[in-house]
Amino acid sequence: MDEVRNIGTNTQSMIFTIYGDYIRNYGSKIWIGSLIRLLKEFGHNEQGVRVAVSRMVKQGWIQSEKHGNKSYYFLTDRGVKRMEEAANRIYKMNPNEWDGKWRILMYTIPEDKRQLRDDLRKELLWSGFGSFSNGCWISPNNLEKEINLLIEKYDISEYVDFFISEYKGPQENQSLVEKSWPLAEIESKYEDFIEKYSKQFIVHQSIISRGEMSDADCFVERTNLVHEYRKFLFIDPGLPKELLPSKWNGNHAALLFSQYYQVLAEPASRFFESVFQENNDLCRKDETYDAKDHPLIIK
Repeated sequence: MDEVRNIGTNTQSMIFTIYGDYIRNYGSKIWIGSLIRLLKEFGHNEQGVRVAVSRMVKQGWIQSEKHGNKSYYFLTDRGVKRMEEAANRIYKMNPNEWDGKWRILMYTIPEDKRQLRDDLRKELLWSGFGSFSNGCWISPNNLEKEINLLIEKYDISEYVDFFISEYKGPQENQSLVEKSWPLAEIESKYEDFIEKYSKQFIVHQSIISRGEMSDADCFVERTNLVHEYRKFLFIDPGLPKELLPSKWNGNHAALLFSQYYQVLAEPASRFFESVFQENNDLCRKDETYDAKDHPLIIK
């Protein structure tokens, strides 16, 4: 295929995607030369990859070790936890079951700790909390564990209060959703995803069935698919079906993602392994890993 690769895509962001969808299933460690080779498929040059990797090391996502004159990079504990959290959300197709209760986090963090407040806000958005009002965040999902970890991580127990409660009105529960999450905006982004990838899915499904699409191209398309779909981790809170519109197109997008992913999975993995087998240890591959029937896809 001769179309232009996603050269403009942020290098560090693409490395995260490749770690999450491939490398973490192969021991979470890779030789820098292999990583450079993989990123070349998307138009990223060696210097850009090395700069991005160095930045990720400084940020605490990955760390390096030397084997002879070769540098290998693997996920830190922090990186592994974030990848697992992301994977469990990105491949999750069934909505959460709701117990009818709301989790409410309220905080008052001093102005001189503004950076702490901003970091906490980002973490809450990532976890799926919605901003009900200034300093008040809510979620219908069971996120007590996540909240306790955040309180411990940022040492903010003196600034926060956490409640589990039921909403007694005077409006319906859906009114809390409308106030706390931009569902119309999220639906619009899902529509864009569906419009773009439903067309590609039909075309590529046909080409692959005829054996006319290379493993390298399948690798690029699968990686781009995951890269685009994982952006919903930052905007879709994963609300229970009871609180979603009756025709929530996030369900359609999840089904499209799953079907398209599985069509691309095997040839994409073949290409990854053809690159990875040089100067890496294929024996570290997770024995339970099946690219086509990914264990994190809930059917």
